[in-house]
Amino acid sequence: MALFKKRTVGKPGEWYYCLEHKKVEEGPDCPGKDRFGPYASRAEAERAMESARERNLQWENDPRWHDAPAPGRADQD
Repeated sequence: MALFKKRTVGKPGEWYYCLEHKKVEEGPDCPGKDRFGPYASRAEAERAMESARERNLQWENDPRWHDAPAPGRADQD
């Protein structure tokens, strides 16, 4: 009998996208460092990489992440 049980994060019914295996998994099969999620549905998890690309593009074009103020706005601190 093991003294310590392997702890998992998350619950069955939550969906994850595993970055190492490049597949959708239900429940916390892989370590947290290797997955995106949790997602409410399998379909959301299937779109994980597409959603990440869209968010990255939005952040790259967000003037709040750059030193220059947004066009038409004065620098407000």
